[in-house]
Order: sequence, then C-alpha cells, then structure tokens
Amino acid sequence: MPSEKSLVYLVLGAAGSGRREVLADLIEGGLGEGDRVAVMLAEGEAAAAAEARLGAVTRWRWTEENTIEGSLPAEAGRIFLVTDGRRNPVDQLEAFGPWLAAQGGELGRVICVVDCQLAEKNPPLLAWFDACVQFSDVVLLNRREGVANKWLSDFQARYRDQYIPCLFEFVKGGRVKNPALVLEPQARRMSHVFDEEQDWVVTGADGEELDEEDLDGEEGEEEIEAAPEVEPYFARDAAGRRVKRLPDIAKFL
Repeated sequence: MPSEKSLVYLVLGAAGSGRREVLADLIEGGLGEGDRVAVMLAEGEAAAAAEARLGAVTRWRWTEENTIEGSLPAEAGRIFLVTDGRRNPVDQLEAFGPWLAAQGGELGRVICVVDCQLAEKNPPLLAWFDACVQFSDVVLLNRREGVANKWLSDFQARYRDQYIPCLFEFVKGGRVKNPALVLEPQARRMSHVFDEEQDWVVTGADGEELDEEDLDGEEGEEEIEAAPEVEPYFARDAAGRRVKRLPDIAKFL
C-alpha cells in the first residue's frame, strides 16, 4: 500500500473502445514529468499497442465473489484503474468503492470512454452507456468516424435534458483538447455513492419520501425514518437481482 494517499481515476468503457490510447494522451498531455503515474488494467483486457505508452502497468483481477483483487502500485501518486470492458460496469463500480477505501486511495475522477461507432450501431446498448454516464465526471466521445452528426447530438442531448452534470468532450485521433481539464479532480457525476458525505432520505410512516418543507413544524406529529440514499443502479429486488438491468456488453463486441 502506498505511503501517501494516491489519487485514483476509474476509467469506464467497452473493450476495444480505445481507452488505453486516450489514457496515454491524458497522461502525456495532462500530467507533469514529476507525477508518479501507474495504470491498472483488468486481467481480461487483451494487449494493445498503446499500452507501451502507459509506463508502469499492473493487472487487477475480478474474483468469483464480485470483488476487485489487486493493490495500488507503491509510490504512485496518480493511478488509473481501467475496468473490464466485457463485464457489467455497475458490478465493478459497486466493488470499487469498498476496494478504494480499503486501499487508502482517494477518487480523482470517473472517466467514461464511449465507442460511438459501437453505440450507434447497437441501440440496445444505450442502457449500458446510461449506467456509465450516471457515475461519470467526464464522458469522452471516441471512435466518431462515420457516425452521424444527428446521433452525436441526440446522444449528448439525452443527458443534457436530464440535467446530468458531467462534462462531454470529443476525442480526435486518440487525443482530447484539454487533458488537464479532464483530469481535474472535481466531482461532476450524478451519482453520490463516492461522496464522503452521503445523502439521506427521510420517509414518513406511510413510506412516502419527505422534503424539508414537510419536516418543518411537524416534529413529534409523525413517525419518520432516515436512511442513506440508495443508488438506483445498486438497488436489488427481493430475489437479489438488479432492479436496473443492463445488456451483456460482451454479446455486442
């Protein structure tokens, strides 16, 4: 375990979406020579030419217990953990929080690289990308060659209309316009699961959610209950299955 608190970036996206090429550009253009950088790739990710530009690379493993097995590289101040792009991102996101806490690291940002060609060709995958965007601070639109401008506009408008606060940036030739902006450790994600202070939900005796106006002047008149807010993508039904289910990305690759 590193002696100082490392800043860890989580990189989402489908296998083959060019994440390593984009990551190399972010490291080369957004960090200084004095930054101690390491990259953790999922064990199942096939080798790629861009990997040679990433410097110190280690592998992490997804266990049968749905946990992340791997240690933060010693002496690295900036670490990029690239998810398994053939597995459910929500499972990995849920496991990432406890793993990061156990490792003593600090979340920098969650970055999602979108393979626009793959997404445009396969509309059922929109639900998969919806989940990734929910947790992301930055969404990088990659592989745009041949993709209709209308599709690109509609894809971004989908999240803008939902007031999702993450940044959307274009990737051109494996490069982004402002790498330092992408790596700025400022939270812009919709989900609050990685926040230090969790939001709480207050409900009345009938189970209905109450807001501050409902609570004003009502103390002692109604039995209320407070509990941490549940991330919708982490919620499960009585049978233990995800309430929000995602398509199997591996079937589209």
